[in-house]
Amino acid sequence: MKYLFLTGATGLVGRYLLHELQTAGVPVAVMVRPGKGRSALDAIMSHWEREVGRALPRPVTILGDLTHGEVVPDADERRWLAENCDCILHCAASMTFREDRHGEPFRSNVQGTRNLLALCRSAGLGRFHHVSTAYVCGLREGRILESDVDLGQTMGNVYEQSKLEAEKLIRGADFLEERTVYRPASVVGDSRTGYVTNFHGFYWPLQLAHAMAGRVPVREMNERFYSRLGLKGDEGKNLVPVDWLAKAIVQLVTHPEHHNKTYHLASPRPVRVVDAQRVIRDTIEQHMAKRPAPSMSEAELQTVEAMFYEYMLIYQSHWRDDPKFDLSNTLAALPHLPCPELTYDVLMRVSKYAVERNFVQPRFEYSAPDYDVAGHLKGLIVAGRNRIASADGPAIGLQVNGPGGGQWRLHVDAQRGVRADLGLPSAAAAHYYLSVATFRALAQNEMSIAESINSGRLVVQGARDRLKELIRVLEQVVSAEIGGALVSHATN
Repeated sequence: MKYLFLTGATGLVGRYLLHELQTAGVPVAVMVRPGKGRSALDAIMSHWEREVGRALPRPVTILGDLTHGEVVPDADERRWLAENCDCILHCAASMTFREDRHGEPFRSNVQGTRNLLALCRSAGLGRFHHVSTAYVCGLREGRILESDVDLGQTMGNVYEQSKLEAEKLIRGADFLEERTVYRPASVVGDSRTGYVTNFHGFYWPLQLAHAMAGRVPVREMNERFYSRLGLKGDEGKNLVPVDWLAKAIVQLVTHPEHHNKTYHLASPRPVRVVDAQRVIRDTIEQHMAKRPAPSMSEAELQTVEAMFYEYMLIYQSHWRDDPKFDLSNTLAALPHLPCPELTYDVLMRVSKYAVERNFVQPRFEYSAPDYDVAGHLKGLIVAGRNRIASADGPAIGLQVNGPGGGQWRLHVDAQRGVRADLGLPSAAAAHYYLSVATFRALAQNEMSIAESINSGRLVVQGARDRLKELIRVLEQVVSAEIGGALVSHATN
């Protein structure tokens, strides 16, 4: 199985996609920005490890930036993509709703997609999975078909416009073998925990209510403020929780019979605006329960009301009565995975999560590694950057789970010993599976390989008749001497 190349893994949807892909056993390579990208990814993986209570495999990381003409600047990493990846899941996007001085959202969503397509063409990635938005329909009303793209619709804002233009670029890329498009409705936090990292859509009026809670009674906001947006209360907002969205996309990604189609990932039961208002009111009132009710003059109330109205006008098209998103493709492909209903309790959960954290993005909590396996294998990795022309047998997979771990394929060569390249081999005679803690214990002679196998801390999969040989190879890899020997090979 080849790797899937994922963009946007450090965003809200992207981090859930990464987790679901790994849970499904899909080998994943992720693109992160230079600088803090790798540390952000490490922190995200640490978050998921705390959630599941065990060490997890690290994806292969590729440094890149959509806004650069050469998205992945390193030639070795571009070579690796061409040799090891066969499809891409593009989730990275700018969520800017007003064009800024840097040219966002068009810089990332349109030019970035154009740059990414150029990378895919040169690397031979012909299967393209794209996370778009259901709101490429713009201000159209009525039933929106999954097959609808550009019907001359008026767009509600620059974000919707940029996502429509990106879709058109992908659909017009003649080198692609497959184009699978996922169009989520408005995304909210995790339906089970409320966890969220950015605050768009449903969170905008909640955030305004929270900001004004010490100045304007929440009931006044519901009675006066929303009426200025022309909302009656029976309008429907199509909200989907991020945990369901990621499961749905990964189900579709991992079943080729569902590829080359467009999917509205939306709820058949939109949330009424009046119910959303009730949740906002109850969340803020519970949060402000111990504070005295504010007292404002009519003139002050009108001033704040005008501020609310001006701010919400930016997003008014996104907060209108949603059209009816046709779900034919989605329901046919995912009858076993219906979108959960956004009940009062679920909405309270996602609202409280944001309010209790004062709408501050959760901080990355990075677990320091027990051991730097990549550093230990530095010589192998350097030697393996050049194409390995010959080896004595099939590559051996090495997967070390946890902070400081990673995935490598080991090549045994009679002339030059053990060498390595990034990523597990698509076909291998054997695999080693262990944690960083176990690798450290082996490297520091605190445990023998036999002891680690007998205790279940090391799993050697496949090729039972080669077990002694495989143990000898791993002994070389974990020994302190091998690093120095391989560095000398790399410099020859």
